Amino acid sequence: MEDQLLKVTKIIESQVDAEIERMEKMDESGFEQLRQNRMEQLKAAQKQKQEWLSLGHGQYEEIADEKEFFEMTKKSANVVCHFYRESTFRCKIVDKHLALLAPKHIETHFVKINAEKCPFLVERLRIVVLPTICIAKNGKTVDYIVGFDDMGGADDFPTEVLEWRIARKEVIKYEGDLMTPPISGKKKSLLSHQSKKKTIRGKGDDDSSDDDE
Repeated sequence: MEDQLLKVTKIIESQVDAEIERMEKMDESGFEQLRQNRMEQLKAAQKQKQEWLSLGHGQYEEIADEKEFFEMTKKSANVVCHFYRESTFRCKIVDKHLALLAPKHIETHFVKINAEKCPFLVERLRIVVLPTICIAKNGKTVDYIVGFDDMGGADDFPTEVLEWRIARKEVIKYEGDLMTPPISGKKKSLLSHQSKKKTIRGKGDDDSSDDDE
């Protein structure tokens, strides 16, 4: 193990040394090109941000029906949609967490939809347990978070745990370790649920618990 770490350290050091040498040899025109490239990157990032905001990213909002859901998944590459019911207390808990995550991750469109007002969509996606969070990427459903089992089964889980769970499907930018939940003591229970890849056209059987509404 020590030999491997030493080899990795030497590789990193050589890469850093090479970059320093390249910078030292760079003339004024080279620095100007770097500056121009950086400016272009910043402009592109700002343009992308404005496009996301124009689509409704950056805020947690409600969509009305199935038509709006499908249109949204075509326009936004990353979508997190909460299927809720007004009378279900746990849905309000999900609302609280997603409202905090939406402005933090403008690269993703966070929305909710009343399951009782979109029976066609609920049946098509085979949603039974509420709350259910549907995660879509590039027009296809890649995962479902059913109830709170994936967050440890308790109602008082922190927002960071749900953020980590959503990030495991790479629909949001996450700086932490995707293999390790934010709360190490719950690692086993949080990793116990393995979701299958699904598409917008349908969903496999749910591994929902009996105490979910």
